[in-house]
Amino acid sequence: MSNQSKPVYLKLRDMIAAAIIDGRYKEGEMLPSVRALAAEQGANPLTVAKAYQQFQNDGLVEVQRGVGMYVADGAASVLRQRERESFLKEEWPEIRERMDRLGIAPAELLTDA
Repeated sequence: MSNQSKPVYLKLRDMIAAAIIDGRYKEGEMLPSVRALAAEQGANPLTVAKAYQQFQNDGLVEVQRGVGMYVADGAASVLRQRERESFLKEEWPEIRERMDRLGIAPAELLTDA
């Protein structure tokens, strides 16, 4: 699914996942509130809540009622592994096919630097 055709909550989920993987939201650190992230991203708070709910369902965030959501220990590693698997299964075959069609060998990419 192309990024343009993805529902907004999945785009937000991907953005939050990238921030966790990159360390902008560290394990044990509180995530922005639903309202704060919605305002920052220009999104509906219900859409942000839906994205956060996926992380909660997957055990990647811990909720402290009345306080907020925190990035769970090991979340970055789990997300990184999922992103790798998704890339190799969904994106890489299309990239490789296009490279083959254009006559680009992967080794050429290393020498063009």
